[in-house]
Amino acid sequence: MTKTIDRRTLLAGLAGLAAVPATGPALAQGASGNVVLYTSNNAQSVDAILGVAKDKLPNLKISTITGGSGQLLRRLEAEAAKPQGDLFWSSSANTLGAFTQLFEPYASPEAASIPAALRHPQNLWTASNVHLVVAMINKNQLGGAEAPKTWKDLLAPAFKGKIIIADPANSSTAYTILWGIDKLLGPDALKTLASNLTVSSAASTVLRSVAQGEYAVGLTFESNAYAYVAGGQREISLLYPAEGTFSTPEFQVLVKGAPAGATAKAAYDLLLSKEVQIALLENAFRRPSRSDIDVSKHADLPAIGSVKVFDIDETEAAAKRDEFLKRWQSYAGAAK
Repeated sequence: MTKTIDRRTLLAGLAGLAAVPATGPALAQGASGNVVLYTSNNAQSVDAILGVAKDKLPNLKISTITGGSGQLLRRLEAEAAKPQGDLFWSSSANTLGAFTQLFEPYASPEAASIPAALRHPQNLWTASNVHLVVAMINKNQLGGAEAPKTWKDLLAPAFKGKIIIADPANSSTAYTILWGIDKLLGPDALKTLASNLTVSSAASTVLRSVAQGEYAVGLTFESNAYAYVAGGQREISLLYPAEGTFSTPEFQVLVKGAPAGATAKAAYDLLLSKEVQIALLENAFRRPSRSDIDVSKHADLPAIGSVKVFDIDETEAAAKRDEFLKRWQSYAGAAK
């Protein structure tokens, strides 16, 4: 079971930039062989780590299997008797908590630069980055209405059919968002929101459909939505709701019985390295989990301390996942 992450502890750790040495441990330069990475991350993020791997560990080949986090974890579960993957990257603790039997404890030397609140107490997983939840707004699809500023604004009948989110059963992003809204505003608000939402089976559809003007609002992570702002789409903006948004680390795990053995651990270290986290920040806008990286030097994102964040209990979210998804399905079904 995962440990509850206290936001103040997390933010204090991430803010302690000056106290941590600027360089991490040397990567295992001699690492060679093939590693199979199961990843729910987009091509931009995967390309960022592969680029660093090519420079830092030229004899290491990383093959990727992509899909939704829930889909990939269930695949690992089906393969447990004979694992085919070495690493899984990434998901939130509220989803990983249901699959702990599939993971191998590993204390990476790179974790010394990551706050303890972002590491599993028994080293079953370590945070690779930290997400903030946002609403991705396409102002051209608001029909002249004022842009929403709060979660409560999105409950208005005017937004019926204008908001899209991924399926929380397959997307840890969507699960984090809906769980957080339920805790922040209560079940009645979640039920009302369900009546305004369109649920997509693919998380990538949320981004694409808002960017292309099919929906006015997409509920997603900051890193995914900011790519469109950085890409020059002036009609796209990011809303950090005034009541508070949700912060969730994303974690990587070493698969129990990973076929690549020590080479899989070298790849695990690489994914946590300062070089990879800077590449992810600059190319995929993912806030680092390491405390020795100054975000403002690499991306035009608001300081994490300037955003109001509502604490969510990752332990409770993981323990009550099935119960919550059943309740959510009843809301979504009634809204059709």
